[in-house]
Amino acid sequence: MPELPAPQLTFVYRLEATLDEPIEVGDVVGGRRRVVRWTGGTFTGPELSGAVIPGASADWQIVRPDGTAIADIRYALRTDDGRVLNVRSWGTRHGSPEVLARLGRGEDVDPGRYTFRTTTAIETSAPDLDWMNRGVFVGVGARSRSGVVYETYLVG
Repeated sequence: MPELPAPQLTFVYRLEATLDEPIEVGDVVGGRRRVVRWTGGTFTGPELSGAVIPGASADWQIVRPDGTAIADIRYALRTDDGRVLNVRSWGTRHGSPEVLARLGRGEDVDPGRYTFRTTTAIETSAPDLDWMNRGVFVGVGARSRSGVVYETYLVG
């Protein structure tokens, strides 16, 4: 059996989104459900940049009793030249009980003190961005008092 190539990561974009107050659904199977709507934001990368489409973007979260957040993140982006990206990420945010409690209170916490990782799928009808429809993407996230930051990478 030949040796398999190690994956390589290529930076695609950094997204900074502003958030609305969480909508608390309450305790459901698996934890506490909440929905956090995105109110705006921007993204920038070496090949494309643009803005979050408000009203089409939110995080659906389950917060487990230990504070771990399981995220289903759905957002739409419009590039500066008008192309639309439909993005869906799945991920987890976990850390020590103290750090998760601070995040739960909305405090700013150094992103190096917890893990926030995602897998991502991107859809677009833009012919020149068709590579995104076939790409495998991973992300690193951070939560701040005023919003969320995601950096997305293509796995090659």
